[in-house]
Amino acid sequence: MELGEPNADRIDPITVSVIQSSLIAAADEMFAVLNKTAMSPIIYEVLDVGTGITDAQGELVSSGAGIPTFVGVLDKAVKRIIELNGLDTIREGDCFVTNDPYYGGVTHLNDVVIALPVFAGGELVAWAASIAHWNDIGGKTPGSMAVDVTEIFQEGLRLPAVRLFDKGTPLRSVFDIIMANSRLPDFVLGDLWAQVAASRKAESRIRELVYGYGAEAYRSALADLFAEGERRGLAGLAELPEGTYEIDETQDDGALWHAAITVAKDRFTVDLRDNPKQREAPYNTSRDGAVISAQMIFKALTDPTLFANAGSFRALEVITEPGTIFHATGTAPHGYYFETRIRLADMLWQCMARALPERLPAGSFASICGTVIAGDHPDTGRRFTMVEPQMGGWGATATRGGLDAMYSTNHGETFNCPVEICEARYGLDVGFKRLNESSEGAGLHSGGKGLQTSYRLRAPAILSAGYSRARQPVWGANGGDNGGLNGLTVARTNGVFERLTFASGVALKPGDEIVIETANGGGWGATSSSQS
Repeated sequence: MELGEPNADRIDPITVSVIQSSLIAAADEMFAVLNKTAMSPIIYEVLDVGTGITDAQGELVSSGAGIPTFVGVLDKAVKRIIELNGLDTIREGDCFVTNDPYYGGVTHLNDVVIALPVFAGGELVAWAASIAHWNDIGGKTPGSMAVDVTEIFQEGLRLPAVRLFDKGTPLRSVFDIIMANSRLPDFVLGDLWAQVAASRKAESRIRELVYGYGAEAYRSALADLFAEGERRGLAGLAELPEGTYEIDETQDDGALWHAAITVAKDRFTVDLRDNPKQREAPYNTSRDGAVISAQMIFKALTDPTLFANAGSFRALEVITEPGTIFHATGTAPHGYYFETRIRLADMLWQCMARALPERLPAGSFASICGTVIAGDHPDTGRRFTMVEPQMGGWGATATRGGLDAMYSTNHGETFNCPVEICEARYGLDVGFKRLNESSEGAGLHSGGKGLQTSYRLRAPAILSAGYSRARQPVWGANGGDNGGLNGLTVARTNGVFERLTFASGVALKPGDEIVIETANGGGWGATSSSQS
């Protein structure tokens, strides 16, 4: 079958629509397969994953549910795989794996991308890709999220966009290397195969479309889809006030971040050049990671719907400077990239909220508040690693209060791990999960409530954690009060209390209690009392 060039004039719009809807359904079906077959609760309960389909060149076509910023990873990962391997070397039955931000992994080593090229009639027509957080990928500390590292080599196993299957044959040496470098080999193997199964399900659906409707119709549907994404982006952009908007924001560590956003009729430019140099610490992000943060605000402003593909972001331009925290190079570590990326997204949001106070909410708790507890189950002796992002308060809007106990805006369609699962799988006692009833975030409309959570240890364990917005409070909007702070306290059995923000390798003993408190969202608008 020769695929040829699409001719939209010869393809009826109903067929085009059916193909497009089927590609979206295929990405959702990938997500369902991954959710149902993975071994780790961080995947099947929390849904710390993303699934997507790209065209042959790696342009995003459709995405499943999951973390919105993960969807932005997959097209970039596929493009890097193509760049490193060359389209002429890729064969039917191949499958690739990467987790390294310098080789298309984009995020950090725990987040593993599986990408499978889809062939129909002997031609490459698409890629089916997924990303999922693996509980342990080696490195200095259980859970692979150490804070006391200076190079990426210390963070765990690096998989630089290598083949996992060669023309349908599993490369056992790669499987063996992965398992030998994880403290939880059975879990990483199970999660890996779940991702492969998800890609194979999408592969079968895509082939059905190409064979059922013809290659020309398939190509036309993709061209129409990209054009629609671009049209929506430009239409939304035209509704924004033109100009340049700038922001400077002090971070918890005292660093000053800067961004400038320029809105024009056909271009939305985010300039991140004037920022701190990359660090010998795990708080850097790749340029692709910075682009994803910019994509979040661009999409929210121009077309805040579930519709997203490569065309959606054609009007977006992101300018970065190599060697800075938003464009790390060389061997800089990335373990807690997510705190840098979510703080960047929050800063860009705040910048535009000042320009559009009636349209955008106040600040949210704006941290993943990643909490990792690793040890041996007190009842079974089986090794475990609990990876738990936390929920917090979202900011109020011009029309209503903020939402209570939500995952971060970057995390999207994820869920908390049920208490019953947590206690059964990890051998912890969950003392409470309750709303933070502090008065922070007051305003004409109050910010949403954060959450208070208690974990009590029944056996020795090791703790790692990364909490930002621990010193600089959540920002209010249009005269509303600031929200609170995020934080974690270890209450020792001897009466000692340890307040932590970023930490790893923290030894815990039976009876120790971890108490987590996430911030309320920012308030919107001044109250009548403050106005008077």
